Amino acid sequence: METIVSLKPVIALVVPGVTAILVMAFGKYPNYREACSIVGGIIAFVAVLLMSRIILDGSCYEYEIFRILPGISLKLRADSLGIIFGIICTLLWLVVSFYNIGYMRGLDEHAQTRYYTSFALTIFGAVGVAFAANVFTLYMFYEIITIVTYPLVAHHQDEEAYQGARKYLVYLVGTSKLFFLPAMVLTYILAGTLDFAPGDFAHGIFPPEADPVLVTITYVLYIAGIAKAAIMPFHNWLPSAMVAPTPVSALLHAVAVVKAGVFSISRIMLSVFGVETLTSLHLGIPTAYLASFTILLASVIALTKDDLKARLAYSTVSQLSYIIIGIAMLTPSSIAGGLIHIANHAFSKITLFLCAGTIFVLSGLRSIKQMNGLGRKLPVTFAAFFIASLSMVGIPGVCGFITKWYLVVGSIEASRLGLLVVLLASTLLNAAYFMPIVYKAFFEDEPEGQHTLTMNESSAYGLFMVIPLLSTALISVVIGIYPGFFMNIVKTIVMHAF
Repeated sequence: METIVSLKPVIALVVPGVTAILVMAFGKYPNYREACSIVGGIIAFVAVLLMSRIILDGSCYEYEIFRILPGISLKLRADSLGIIFGIICTLLWLVVSFYNIGYMRGLDEHAQTRYYTSFALTIFGAVGVAFAANVFTLYMFYEIITIVTYPLVAHHQDEEAYQGARKYLVYLVGTSKLFFLPAMVLTYILAGTLDFAPGDFAHGIFPPEADPVLVTITYVLYIAGIAKAAIMPFHNWLPSAMVAPTPVSALLHAVAVVKAGVFSISRIMLSVFGVETLTSLHLGIPTAYLASFTILLASVIALTKDDLKARLAYSTVSQLSYIIIGIAMLTPSSIAGGLIHIANHAFSKITLFLCAGTIFVLSGLRSIKQMNGLGRKLPVTFAAFFIASLSMVGIPGVCGFITKWYLVVGSIEASRLGLLVVLLASTLLNAAYFMPIVYKAFFEDEPEGQHTLTMNESSAYGLFMVIPLLSTALISVVIGIYPGFFMNIVKTIVMHAF
């Protein structure tokens, strides 16, 4: 892989950081403040998108900001794996920036300047994770995301919010310090460097003479230390973080936080250990079964939740592990399915959360039991919810089907009947906890006097929410029918893994 020294990854990183500063500067002028978020989102997305052409041609951009020790530096690299996450987090930041206007103004929320500032800083951290060129840089930006999202989780500043935010902080900072940090130290001791090998997803960075027991211990520490991936039992912070405003939940579950978690695990598995090391040490399949346990148990718990955001939260816990199970099966099709799900899950799940937020702002409802007939009053919102639900289930014509297809083929390639059964069972469970919501909303009778809308979908604030969620729902359909862009990037990764 040709490495091009360039400031382009730094520019993509700096844009959300500068946006956060401008948001604070215009804090007393809401229109300018929100315009800064939108313009920042546009510039950041374009900056990332412009790098994709060279990356699709097999090259990467790299820039070392400063060096601490030999093999330890703050360095950025935009490669085929990072560009997937970079495109998603910048594009969806732009989408949610529009949505935030309708949601925050519609509810007349307090501390909006702090909110928009933290939002921009979260994307700053996410872009840093996407384009990290080594474990040290990945760790630094992983921790930045945790710190800057704390004010978003605690936004309502009541006891429930502070309790959820404390749990969020304890889980994520605690696991990263107890497990991720020692894993990074062990990696440096064993490999003599923390730098990812450019474009090499097959061999990893550990030398052949590295002690296999210590390499295995290092791997286990990484899996335990990246709690943002919400693998059970390190998942409980995620449902607790649902006390945050719904756009924050969308940010946590679809864009920055949990996606940074599964991306980090993907990066560690492919760029630090590599397919050959994971195969020789027999680490892949046990990881796949751990992810399988998370997929099934979280789906069962989701069935029991009446609060819409809580059901979506446990759905996220389950769906994230599709990415882990795909990479852990260590076959070309399974890795393709896992990586493409980073994009597919992002567009579908953010649609679901934006729908949940719109339902709450326009009707004040969170309970699924109370949504009988609500789809007839909010037809666009529930139509988008239906499309995104089909994607989560894996119905052809929507992007989630691409994920399921490659994962099923991958489980057959790996000759793992148990994992195939898990994938099929999870599809049925997805349908069981999503489809009743749509049925109730469109086909059950509304109890007399139950639904009083504070505003409708065509109102000014309503349009700021409905247009973004409709856009992400349509993108789910487009990349379900024409998956070529992301699949071409994924194929370059798979090509360098085998």
